[in-house]
Amino acid sequence: MLRYLYADELHRFPTLAEGMFKDRADQFKTRLGWDVHVNEKGEERDEYDDLNPLYVIWEEPDGSHGGSMRVLPTTGRVMINEVFGHLNGGKPICSLLIWEVTRFCLSRTASPHTAGAIMLSGGEMMEGFGLTHIAGVFDARMIRIYRLIGSSPEVLGTQGSGRDQISVGLWPYSADDCNRVAERAGIPRDLSRMWFKAAFGPKKQHRFALSA
Repeated sequence: MLRYLYADELHRFPTLAEGMFKDRADQFKTRLGWDVHVNEKGEERDEYDDLNPLYVIWEEPDGSHGGSMRVLPTTGRVMINEVFGHLNGGKPICSLLIWEVTRFCLSRTASPHTAGAIMLSGGEMMEGFGLTHIAGVFDARMIRIYRLIGSSPEVLGTQGSGRDQISVGLWPYSADDCNRVAERAGIPRDLSRMWFKAAFGPKKQHRFALSA
């Protein structure tokens, strides 16, 4: 199932949280060789994890971490502006209607539908909170994955080539995209909406303090 958890709620799911941060270390440090910090517990964390972000986590039937991503509003501190701003020509992305996703991570034992389930959560957040776009930075290997999932971004800027290529892009809200991603992931939209409603209530209220 999909869980939507703020950082200050992770203590309620210690096994799930530990798995997420350790799988991030495995994916980004071990497998991809990124210059990221791994602590003495074998967890990959950075300064953006200290901002009480929202995590979307796919929980496997046994309670383990299958995959996840981190979410922050672009009206505050985000990586696309502070770390990867050059990819967009130095133009900050800052809007009440655009949230950033980072640290898209899959465990080595993730179910085949996990990536699609996590992408579907982006559509649920856009629909539920009235967002127009999700923003993110991605590398070349993700382009094929996005196509298979059924939701590709509008590329704003790119640097590098081949396997070293990184880009910044926007995913616009589209009901058709949401339904297509859900179908390919094998998750009924009613079930996906139920998970979202369970996290944010019938009024669909998030906890981010937004300012224009």
